[in-house]
Amino acid sequence: MRNAKKTIAIVVGTRPEAIKLAPVIRELSESASLVPFTVSTSQHGDMVAQIFDNFGIVPDIDMHVMRPRQKLWDLTAVLSRELGELFGSRPVAAVLVQGDTTSALVGGLAAFYHQIPVGHVEAGLRSHRRYSPFPEELNRTLLGRLADWNFAPTEYAADKLRRENVDGDSIYVCGNTVVDALKWMVSRLRGRELPAGLGDGRKRLVLVTCHRRENLGLPMRSVALAVKHLAESHPDTHFLFPVHPNPGVRELVMPVLSNQRGVTLCEPLNYEEFLSVLQQSHFVLSDSGGVQEEATALGKPVLVLRRETERPEGVMAGTLRLVGTDVQDIMGGAHELLVNDEAHRAMSNGSSVYGDGRASKRIRAVLEEKLVGLGSTLPFPGNPPAPLLRE
Repeated sequence: MRNAKKTIAIVVGTRPEAIKLAPVIRELSESASLVPFTVSTSQHGDMVAQIFDNFGIVPDIDMHVMRPRQKLWDLTAVLSRELGELFGSRPVAAVLVQGDTTSALVGGLAAFYHQIPVGHVEAGLRSHRRYSPFPEELNRTLLGRLADWNFAPTEYAADKLRRENVDGDSIYVCGNTVVDALKWMVSRLRGRELPAGLGDGRKRLVLVTCHRRENLGLPMRSVALAVKHLAESHPDTHFLFPVHPNPGVRELVMPVLSNQRGVTLCEPLNYEEFLSVLQQSHFVLSDSGGVQEEATALGKPVLVLRRETERPEGVMAGTLRLVGTDVQDIMGGAHELLVNDEAHRAMSNGSSVYGDGRASKRIRAVLEEKLVGLGSTLPFPGNPPAPLLRE
Protein backbone atom coordinates (compact mmCIF):
# COMPACT_ATOMS: atom_id res chain seq x y z
CA MET A 1 0.00 0.00 0.00
CA ARG A 2 3.00 2.34 0.36
CA ASN A 3 3.03 2.83 -3.41
CA ALA A 4 -0.68 3.65 -3.68
CA LYS A 5 -1.44 6.89 -5.42
CA LYS A 6 -2.51 9.83 -3.27
CA THR A 7 -6.00 11.16 -3.96
CA ILE A 8 -6.48 14.82 -4.86
CA ALA A 9 -10.10 15.93 -4.50
CA ILE A 10 -10.95 18.62 -7.06
CA VAL A 11 -14.08 20.63 -6.30
CA VAL A 12 -15.88 21.96 -9.38
CA GLY A 13 -19.05 24.00 -9.12
CA THR A 14 -19.44 26.41 -12.03
CA ARG A 15 -18.79 26.48 -15.76
CA PRO A 16 -15.65 28.65 -15.45
CA GLU A 17 -14.31 26.32 -12.75
CA ALA A 18 -14.90 23.33 -15.01
CA ILE A 19 -13.03 25.00 -17.88
CA LYS A 20 -10.08 26.01 -15.72
CA LEU A 21 -9.82 22.77 -13.74
CA ALA A 22 -10.33 20.39 -16.66
CA PRO A 23 -6.66 20.61 -17.76
CA VAL A 24 -5.56 20.11 -14.14
CA ILE A 25 -7.72 16.99 -13.86
CA ARG A 26 -6.30 15.67 -17.11
CA GLU A 27 -2.75 16.44 -16.01
CA LEU A 28 -3.16 14.72 -12.63
CA SER A 29 -4.56 11.69 -14.44
CA GLU A 30 -1.12 11.30 -16.01
CA SER A 31 0.71 11.35 -12.67
CA ALA A 32 2.42 8.19 -11.42
CA SER A 33 1.87 9.20 -7.79
CA LEU A 34 -1.37 11.23 -7.70
CA VAL A 35 -4.93 10.54 -8.82
CA PRO A 36 -7.72 13.11 -9.22
CA PHE A 37 -11.10 12.62 -7.56
CA THR A 38 -13.49 15.00 -9.29
CA VAL A 39 -16.32 16.40 -7.16
CA SER A 40 -19.04 18.24 -9.09
CA THR A 41 -21.30 20.29 -6.84
CA SER A 42 -23.45 21.16 -9.89
CA GLN A 43 -23.63 24.80 -8.90
CA HIS A 44 -23.99 25.35 -12.65
CA GLY A 45 -25.56 21.97 -13.35
CA ASP A 46 -25.85 21.17 -17.04
CA MET A 47 -23.28 23.80 -18.03
CA VAL A 48 -20.59 21.98 -16.04
CA ALA A 49 -21.64 18.68 -17.62
CA GLN A 50 -21.19 20.27 -21.06
CA ILE A 51 -17.62 21.29 -20.26
CA PHE A 52 -16.69 17.92 -18.80
CA ASP A 53 -18.07 16.28 -21.92
CA ASN A 54 -15.88 18.54 -24.09
CA PHE A 55 -12.79 17.46 -22.15
CA GLY A 56 -13.74 13.79 -21.81
CA ILE A 57 -14.08 13.97 -18.02
CA VAL A 58 -16.59 12.03 -15.92
CA PRO A 59 -16.97 13.33 -12.35
CA ASP A 60 -16.52 10.79 -9.57
CA ILE A 61 -19.40 12.28 -7.62
CA ASP A 62 -22.17 14.77 -8.46
CA MET A 63 -23.86 16.46 -5.51
CA HIS A 64 -26.75 18.20 -7.31
CA VAL A 65 -26.88 20.92 -4.66
CA MET A 66 -28.79 23.60 -6.55
CA ARG A 67 -32.47 24.40 -6.02
CA PRO A 68 -34.61 27.01 -7.82
CA ARG A 69 -33.83 30.55 -6.60
CA GLN A 70 -31.59 29.20 -3.86
CA LYS A 71 -30.09 31.84 -1.56
CA LEU A 72 -26.36 32.10 -0.94
CA TRP A 73 -26.67 31.09 2.70
CA ASP A 74 -28.71 28.02 1.77
CA LEU A 75 -26.15 27.01 -0.86
CA THR A 76 -23.33 27.56 1.63
CA ALA A 77 -25.07 25.40 4.23
CA VAL A 78 -25.77 22.45 1.94
CA LEU A 79 -22.27 22.57 0.44
CA SER A 80 -20.70 22.64 3.90
CA ARG A 81 -22.66 19.57 4.97
CA GLU A 82 -22.12 17.58 1.76
CA LEU A 83 -18.42 18.37 1.35
CA GLY A 84 -17.74 17.99 5.07
CA GLU A 85 -19.28 14.52 5.06
CA LEU A 86 -17.40 13.58 1.89
CA PHE A 87 -13.99 14.59 3.22
CA GLY A 88 -14.73 12.83 6.47
CA SER A 89 -15.67 9.57 4.78
CA ARG A 90 -12.76 8.95 2.39
CA PRO A 91 -8.97 9.44 2.50
CA VAL A 92 -7.98 12.61 0.64
CA ALA A 93 -4.39 13.85 0.53
CA ALA A 94 -5.28 17.36 -0.67
CA VAL A 95 -8.17 19.43 -2.00
CA LEU A 96 -7.97 21.72 -5.02
CA VAL A 97 -10.42 24.58 -5.52
CA GLN A 98 -10.47 27.23 -8.22
CA GLY A 99 -11.26 30.89 -8.28
CA ASP A 100 -13.86 32.54 -6.12
CA THR A 101 -17.21 30.76 -6.14
CA THR A 102 -19.23 29.52 -3.19
CA SER A 103 -18.20 25.97 -4.11
CA ALA A 104 -14.55 27.01 -3.96
CA LEU A 105 -14.79 28.79 -0.61
CA VAL A 106 -16.79 26.04 1.10
CA GLY A 107 -14.59 23.37 -0.47
CA GLY A 108 -11.54 25.03 1.05
CA LEU A 109 -13.23 25.54 4.39
CA ALA A 110 -14.49 21.93 4.58
CA ALA A 111 -10.98 20.69 3.81
CA PHE A 112 -9.54 22.97 6.51
CA TYR A 113 -12.01 21.58 9.06
CA HIS A 114 -10.58 18.12 8.30
CA GLN A 115 -7.00 19.45 8.35
CA ILE A 116 -6.55 18.53 4.69
CA PRO A 117 -4.15 20.79 2.77
CA VAL A 118 -5.77 23.10 0.23
CA GLY A 119 -4.49 24.28 -3.14
CA HIS A 120 -6.11 27.43 -4.54
CA VAL A 121 -5.92 27.66 -8.33
CA GLU A 122 -6.08 31.24 -9.69
CA ALA A 123 -5.14 32.81 -6.36
CA GLY A 124 -4.50 36.51 -5.80
CA LEU A 125 -7.15 38.21 -7.94
CA ARG A 126 -8.46 41.34 -6.25
CA SER A 127 -10.77 44.25 -7.05
CA HIS A 128 -10.40 45.64 -3.49
CA ARG A 129 -14.17 46.25 -3.42
CA ARG A 130 -15.77 43.68 -1.16
CA TYR A 131 -19.15 43.80 -2.91
CA SER A 132 -17.84 43.87 -6.47
CA PRO A 133 -17.82 41.20 -7.65
CA PHE A 134 -20.20 39.82 -5.03
CA PRO A 135 -19.65 37.43 -3.32
CA GLU A 136 -16.50 36.51 -5.23
CA GLU A 137 -14.19 39.20 -3.85
CA LEU A 138 -14.58 38.07 -0.27
CA ASN A 139 -14.52 34.38 -1.24
CA ARG A 140 -11.12 34.60 -2.90
CA THR A 141 -9.71 36.81 -0.16
CA LEU A 142 -10.66 34.23 2.47
CA LEU A 143 -9.21 31.43 0.34
CA GLY A 144 -5.90 33.25 0.35
CA ARG A 145 -5.81 32.61 4.11
CA LEU A 146 -7.10 29.05 3.93
CA ALA A 147 -4.81 27.76 1.21
CA ASP A 148 -1.55 25.91 1.81
CA TRP A 149 -0.57 26.45 -1.83
CA ASN A 150 -1.62 29.60 -3.69
CA PHE A 151 -1.30 29.04 -7.44
CA ALA A 152 -1.21 32.60 -8.76
CA PRO A 153 -1.89 33.10 -12.48
CA THR A 154 0.44 36.09 -12.86
CA GLU A 155 3.17 37.90 -10.98
CA TYR A 156 0.71 40.77 -10.50
CA ALA A 157 -1.67 38.43 -8.64
CA ALA A 158 1.20 36.98 -6.60
CA ASP A 159 2.21 40.46 -5.52
CA LYS A 160 -1.33 41.10 -4.30
CA LEU A 161 -1.01 38.08 -2.02
CA ARG A 162 2.36 39.20 -0.68
CA ARG A 163 0.94 42.64 0.11
CA GLU A 164 -1.68 40.85 2.24
CA ASN A 165 1.15 39.12 4.14
CA VAL A 166 0.32 35.71 2.70
CA ASP A 167 3.33 33.45 3.30
CA GLY A 168 5.61 33.87 0.28
CA ASP A 169 6.62 30.21 0.44
CA SER A 170 2.99 29.26 -0.32
CA ILE A 171 2.84 31.30 -3.55
CA TYR A 172 3.59 29.77 -6.95
CA VAL A 173 3.30 31.79 -10.17
CA CYS A 174 2.04 29.20 -12.62
CA GLY A 175 0.08 31.03 -15.32
CA ASN A 176 -3.67 30.73 -15.73
CA THR A 177 -5.04 27.28 -16.47
CA VAL A 178 -7.62 28.84 -18.80
CA VAL A 179 -4.81 29.18 -21.34
CA ASP A 180 -4.11 25.45 -20.97
CA ALA A 181 -7.79 24.74 -21.63
CA LEU A 182 -7.91 27.17 -24.53
CA LYS A 183 -4.88 25.69 -26.28
CA TRP A 184 -6.09 22.13 -25.76
CA MET A 185 -9.55 22.85 -27.14
CA VAL A 186 -8.54 25.15 -30.02
CA SER A 187 -6.28 22.43 -31.39
CA ARG A 188 -9.31 20.12 -31.52
CA LEU A 189 -11.92 22.51 -32.89
CA ARG A 190 -13.88 21.25 -35.85
CA GLY A 191 -15.66 23.46 -38.33
CA ARG A 192 -18.93 23.85 -36.42
CA GLU A 193 -21.96 25.75 -37.66
CA LEU A 194 -22.82 28.64 -35.39
CA PRO A 195 -26.29 28.96 -33.87
CA ALA A 196 -29.00 30.28 -36.20
CA GLY A 197 -26.71 29.97 -39.22
CA LEU A 198 -24.40 32.76 -38.10
CA GLY A 199 -20.82 33.05 -39.22
CA ASP A 200 -21.52 33.09 -42.97
CA GLY A 201 -19.48 36.27 -43.33
CA ARG A 202 -22.33 38.51 -44.42
CA LYS A 203 -22.56 40.26 -41.06
CA ARG A 204 -20.03 41.01 -38.35
CA LEU A 205 -20.61 38.97 -35.23
CA VAL A 206 -20.55 40.37 -31.69
CA LEU A 207 -20.65 37.96 -28.75
CA VAL A 208 -22.48 39.10 -25.61
CA THR A 209 -22.35 37.47 -22.17
CA CYS A 210 -23.71 38.95 -18.96
CA HIS A 211 -24.50 37.08 -15.77
CA ARG A 212 -22.67 38.47 -12.73
CA ARG A 213 -24.71 38.78 -9.56
CA GLU A 214 -23.82 42.45 -9.03
CA ASN A 215 -25.21 43.25 -12.50
CA LEU A 216 -28.64 41.77 -11.78
CA GLY A 217 -31.38 44.38 -11.90
CA LEU A 218 -31.04 47.75 -13.59
CA PRO A 219 -27.42 47.21 -14.79
CA MET A 220 -28.35 44.06 -16.74
CA ARG A 221 -31.45 45.70 -18.19
CA SER A 222 -29.21 48.56 -19.31
CA VAL A 223 -26.91 46.06 -21.07
CA ALA A 224 -29.93 44.55 -22.87
CA LEU A 225 -31.14 48.00 -23.92
CA ALA A 226 -27.68 48.90 -25.23
CA VAL A 227 -27.59 45.72 -27.32
CA LYS A 228 -31.07 46.51 -28.65
CA HIS A 229 -30.07 50.03 -29.73
CA LEU A 230 -26.80 48.78 -31.26
CA ALA A 231 -28.65 46.15 -33.29
CA GLU A 232 -31.04 48.82 -34.56
CA SER A 233 -28.29 51.29 -35.44
CA HIS A 234 -25.89 48.74 -36.98
CA PRO A 235 -27.96 46.42 -39.21
CA ASP A 236 -24.73 45.02 -40.69
CA THR A 237 -23.89 43.44 -37.31
CA HIS A 238 -25.43 40.45 -35.53
CA PHE A 239 -25.35 40.04 -31.76
CA LEU A 240 -25.25 36.52 -30.30
CA PHE A 241 -26.24 36.37 -26.63
CA PRO A 242 -26.04 32.95 -24.89
CA VAL A 243 -28.35 33.55 -21.93
CA HIS A 244 -27.39 32.23 -18.50
CA PRO A 245 -30.04 29.87 -17.04
CA ASN A 246 -30.39 31.99 -13.89
CA PRO A 247 -34.07 33.08 -13.90
CA GLY A 248 -33.01 36.52 -12.70
CA VAL A 249 -30.92 36.97 -15.85
CA ARG A 250 -33.59 35.69 -18.20
CA GLU A 251 -36.32 37.85 -16.73
CA LEU A 252 -34.22 40.95 -17.46
CA VAL A 253 -32.78 40.07 -20.87
CA MET A 254 -35.49 38.19 -22.74
CA PRO A 255 -38.33 40.76 -22.62
CA VAL A 256 -36.00 43.35 -24.17
CA LEU A 257 -34.25 41.22 -26.79
CA SER A 258 -36.39 38.16 -27.61
CA ASN A 259 -37.92 39.69 -30.76
CA GLN A 260 -35.15 42.10 -31.68
CA ARG A 261 -33.94 41.91 -35.28
CA GLY A 262 -30.18 41.36 -35.42
CA VAL A 263 -30.05 39.64 -32.01
CA THR A 264 -30.02 35.89 -31.39
CA LEU A 265 -30.63 34.64 -27.87
CA CYS A 266 -29.59 31.04 -27.28
CA GLU A 267 -28.88 28.54 -24.53
CA PRO A 268 -25.35 28.47 -23.06
CA LEU A 269 -22.79 27.09 -25.50
CA ASN A 270 -20.48 24.21 -24.76
CA TYR A 271 -16.82 25.13 -24.73
CA GLU A 272 -16.11 24.03 -28.27
CA GLU A 273 -19.04 26.06 -29.59
CA PHE A 274 -18.11 29.03 -27.44
CA LEU A 275 -14.53 29.14 -28.72
CA SER A 276 -15.78 28.84 -32.32
CA VAL A 277 -17.98 31.89 -31.72
CA LEU A 278 -15.21 33.77 -29.93
CA GLN A 279 -12.75 33.19 -32.77
CA GLN A 280 -15.26 34.48 -35.33
CA SER A 281 -16.42 37.48 -33.30
CA HIS A 282 -15.54 41.06 -34.22
CA PHE A 283 -15.48 41.89 -30.51
CA VAL A 284 -17.13 40.85 -27.23
CA LEU A 285 -19.39 42.53 -24.68
CA SER A 286 -18.99 40.66 -21.39
CA ASP A 287 -18.85 40.84 -17.60
CA SER A 288 -17.15 37.41 -17.42
CA GLY A 289 -13.67 37.03 -15.96
CA GLY A 290 -12.86 33.95 -18.00
CA VAL A 291 -13.88 35.64 -21.25
CA GLN A 292 -11.48 38.48 -20.47
CA GLU A 293 -8.62 35.97 -20.24
CA GLU A 294 -9.62 33.86 -23.25
CA ALA A 295 -10.16 36.86 -25.49
CA THR A 296 -6.83 38.37 -24.44
CA ALA A 297 -5.05 35.15 -25.41
CA LEU A 298 -6.84 35.09 -28.78
CA GLY A 299 -6.54 38.82 -29.50
CA LYS A 300 -10.28 39.56 -29.46
CA PRO A 301 -11.33 42.99 -28.13
CA VAL A 302 -13.57 42.94 -25.06
CA LEU A 303 -15.70 45.78 -23.74
CA VAL A 304 -15.94 44.78 -20.08
CA LEU A 305 -19.37 45.41 -18.58
CA ARG A 306 -17.90 46.46 -15.24
CA ARG A 307 -16.24 49.56 -13.81
CA GLU A 308 -13.32 47.61 -12.36
CA THR A 309 -11.59 44.34 -13.08
CA GLU A 310 -9.36 42.04 -11.06
CA ARG A 311 -7.70 41.14 -14.36
CA PRO A 312 -5.90 44.40 -15.17
CA GLU A 313 -3.19 42.55 -17.11
CA GLY A 314 -5.59 42.37 -20.07
CA VAL A 315 -6.31 46.10 -19.82
CA MET A 316 -2.58 46.82 -19.81
CA ALA A 317 -2.15 44.49 -22.80
CA GLY A 318 -4.72 46.60 -24.65
CA THR A 319 -7.33 43.90 -25.29
CA LEU A 320 -9.79 44.91 -22.56
CA ARG A 321 -11.59 48.20 -22.05
CA LEU A 322 -13.81 48.90 -19.04
CA VAL A 323 -17.15 50.43 -20.08
CA GLY A 324 -19.49 49.53 -17.20
CA THR A 325 -23.23 49.08 -17.70
CA ASP A 326 -24.41 52.57 -18.66
CA VAL A 327 -26.31 52.39 -21.95
CA GLN A 328 -24.53 55.31 -23.53
CA ASP A 329 -21.07 54.13 -22.47
CA ILE A 330 -21.66 50.66 -23.93
CA MET A 331 -23.04 52.08 -27.16
CA GLY A 332 -20.15 54.53 -27.48
CA GLY A 333 -17.50 51.87 -27.00
CA ALA A 334 -19.19 49.41 -29.32
CA HIS A 335 -19.85 52.01 -32.01
CA GLU A 336 -16.16 52.93 -32.08
CA LEU A 337 -15.11 49.31 -32.60
CA LEU A 338 -17.71 48.89 -35.34
CA VAL A 339 -16.78 51.99 -37.38
CA ASN A 340 -13.13 52.65 -36.52
CA ASP A 341 -10.83 49.98 -37.95
CA GLU A 342 -7.77 51.51 -36.30
CA ALA A 343 -9.39 51.38 -32.85
CA HIS A 344 -10.35 47.76 -33.48
CA ARG A 345 -6.85 46.79 -34.60
CA ALA A 346 -5.35 48.44 -31.51
CA MET A 347 -7.33 46.03 -29.31
CA SER A 348 -6.77 42.93 -31.45
CA ASN A 349 -3.24 41.91 -30.52
CA GLY A 350 -3.08 38.58 -28.73
CA SER A 351 -1.06 38.45 -25.52
CA SER A 352 0.51 35.69 -23.41
CA VAL A 353 0.13 37.80 -20.27
CA TYR A 354 -2.09 35.09 -18.71
CA GLY A 355 0.29 32.22 -19.35
CA ASP A 356 1.93 29.85 -21.78
CA GLY A 357 -0.41 26.86 -21.52
CA ARG A 358 1.70 24.92 -18.98
CA ALA A 359 0.10 26.02 -15.72
CA SER A 360 -1.40 22.58 -15.06
CA LYS A 361 2.02 20.94 -15.37
CA ARG A 362 3.41 23.37 -12.80
CA ILE A 363 0.55 22.69 -10.40
CA ARG A 364 1.08 18.95 -10.76
CA ALA A 365 4.81 19.38 -10.07
CA VAL A 366 4.13 21.29 -6.84
CA LEU A 367 1.66 18.68 -5.61
CA GLU A 368 4.04 15.81 -6.40
CA GLU A 369 6.87 17.58 -4.63
CA LYS A 370 4.83 18.49 -1.54
CA LEU A 371 2.80 15.29 -1.17
CA VAL A 372 5.17 12.62 -2.47
CA GLY A 373 8.58 14.23 -2.17
CA LEU A 374 9.41 13.84 -5.84
CA GLY A 375 12.07 16.21 -7.17
CA SER A 376 10.70 18.76 -9.61
CA THR A 377 12.47 19.99 -12.73
CA LEU A 378 10.30 23.13 -12.75
CA PRO A 379 11.50 26.14 -10.74
CA PHE A 380 8.90 27.82 -8.57
CA PRO A 381 9.24 31.25 -6.98
CA GLY A 382 8.18 32.17 -3.50
CA ASN A 383 9.45 35.50 -2.26
CA PRO A 384 10.83 37.84 -3.67
CA PRO A 385 8.75 38.49 -6.81
CA ALA A 386 9.64 36.60 -9.96
CA PRO A 387 8.37 36.64 -13.54
CA LEU A 388 6.06 34.04 -15.06
CA LEU A 389 7.77 30.68 -14.80
CA ARG A 390 9.54 29.07 -17.70
CA GLU A 391 11.13 25.66 -17.82
